[in-house]
Amino acid sequence: MVEKNLNKLYMAIIFLFLYAPIIILIVFSFNDSKMIGNWNRFTLKWYIELLRDREVLKALYNTILISILTAIISTVIGTIAAIGIYNMNGLGKRLILNLNYIPVLNPDIVTAVSLMTLFRLFGFQFGLTTMLLSHITFCLPYVILSILPKLKQMNKHLAEAAMDLGATPSYTLRKVIIPEIRPGIITGALMAFTLSIDDFVISFFNTGHGVSNLSITIFSMARRGINPVINALSTLMFIGLIILLLIINKRADKNTLKERG
Repeated sequence: MVEKNLNKLYMAIIFLFLYAPIIILIVFSFNDSKMIGNWNRFTLKWYIELLRDREVLKALYNTILISILTAIISTVIGTIAAIGIYNMNGLGKRLILNLNYIPVLNPDIVTAVSLMTLFRLFGFQFGLTTMLLSHITFCLPYVILSILPKLKQMNKHLAEAAMDLGATPSYTLRKVIIPEIRPGIITGALMAFTLSIDDFVISFFNTGHGVSNLSITIFSMARRGINPVINALSTLMFIGLIILLLIINKRADKNTLKERG
């Protein structure tokens, strides 16, 4: 009994340590004072100011746009690549898998500078396009690694059986393979979306003049003091993430009940 209570206490301390900064951020997003640690009175003015701050709203727009495009493009390419890798054999497969691990293990700064050098070599105009391409390159290996385990769990004879019964390769891909690996695809897309929103180093080295996302904007503000508007925006993003997770979990529970039923 004592050991069980200690385990619960230990878990509570861990979660408190993890979420205390977020709780403080949410609380101070309703603080009338600009000074962190100096509570004045409750207010919603920072949420109103957020709607008027064009710099932050533009950065938010760029962040969401790039994250959505990154998630879609990297998921499509990653799904095709994962299926191709799964169907390979021997040395070639091991070589491609090891190459796919390199960007994941590589420090972000190395990847960022390498991409910047590549874009300069080919004469790319730095801006939204280079930031998008760098995010896709950064997120693609994670998508592939999310989908490969689902392919390994799939019955490898399903596709062959479908084509033996007259299904075309494209029909087999859409109606047999994709439904079987859908959880991995969704996981990869969410991971790409999250990594893209969270990224700073890759974005910082591969953006152009006048183009910034939230991470770059917040970094620029940190030099002269964080605007409390960022606290309000972070609170709204956190609430949005919680709602998204609840929806995904609810759908997953429904699918599990359907499979059991």
